[in-house]
Amino acid sequence: MSDRADIIIVGGGMAGISAAAKLAPHASVTVLERETSLGYHSTGRSAALFIRNYGNATLRALNGFSEPEFVSPVGISDRSLLSPRGEMLFGMESELPQLEAYVEGATGVDWLTRAEALDLVPILRPERVDAAIFERGAQEIDVDRMLQGYARLARDHKASIISNAAVTSLAWASGVWRLDTSQGRFEAPIIINASGAWADEVAKMAGLGPLGLQPMRRSAALIPAPDGHDVSRWPLFADASGGFYAKPDAGRLMVSPVDEDPVAPQDAWADDMVLAEGLDRYEQAVTVPLTRVEGNWAGLRTFASDRTPVVGMDPRAMGFFWLAGQGGYGIQTAPALSGLTADLILKRASGLGPAVLAALAPDRLLTD
Repeated sequence: MSDRADIIIVGGGMAGISAAAKLAPHASVTVLERETSLGYHSTGRSAALFIRNYGNATLRALNGFSEPEFVSPVGISDRSLLSPRGEMLFGMESELPQLEAYVEGATGVDWLTRAEALDLVPILRPERVDAAIFERGAQEIDVDRMLQGYARLARDHKASIISNAAVTSLAWASGVWRLDTSQGRFEAPIIINASGAWADEVAKMAGLGPLGLQPMRRSAALIPAPDGHDVSRWPLFADASGGFYAKPDAGRLMVSPVDEDPVAPQDAWADDMVLAEGLDRYEQAVTVPLTRVEGNWAGLRTFASDRTPVVGMDPRAMGFFWLAGQGGYGIQTAPALSGLTADLILKRASGLGPAVLAALAPDRLLTD
């Protein structure tokens, strides 16, 4: 006996749960999550900032399309999912090209003097700040409230969300996809592959060739606030060359070495040497010595070769829909991508426009 739905979503991270919330009012939806809790991997380990100018042109369009839902998350939360933070990038004269490249095509980004930059982050070494840019509109995202709000909305519309349900086999037969899991068999004519780092593995189970999605490890450490400083109002700050970034986190600083090491799908952990090198780069940029590390972790950010998400039906198979490859942009683009997923599956017009849809389509990554 199989459980039957109109749509099965493989993956209970932000991508899968937000898609469930948008689809459940119109179809019967089942979400299968391999772990014991939702958002266990990338969603739960995100730096959680909405940065309007983050990513390539397609991603910036998705960011803009997502912003209204963050500000007014109807049905998800009773208040905005955003709170003020800001983002500052700084560099020496040799790093001016990186700063100029970021500003090109950006909106709401201001150039700062050295004095203005040091006023925002007073521990920076003055000789490391020949130039800086500041995006005041960059804001913190309440990821847990967002995820739980989407899950509640999906359940309110009778979606079934099942944990500990790793997919062990996947096949098309008699007009439906049949998925065997540790929680039994499930069937649906449409499946959404929202399995993050495991997206290509799920495609292989379905008899499809992979799209070349590569999980990349991103590490972070939690360190005490520099002595004598209240970091609560500091922006996220990062060197223009991408050697590290630091962000206030509950009275402390989260520092990342901005690593992108290719790894197999896994429950990621921080590499000690990579983390140490990143913390050394941080320490060289500031005037206050690093005394201790209070904790560390890592997550996976999964990219397509063009660093743009993959959203749409696979032309090689009936009812196989990709919602993957979000890289480091998955939280802040979730409102747009979940809405697009619902539009495409329900055959509604999308407000994103043909150029964005083509840039996201899976067939761009297929080879003859």
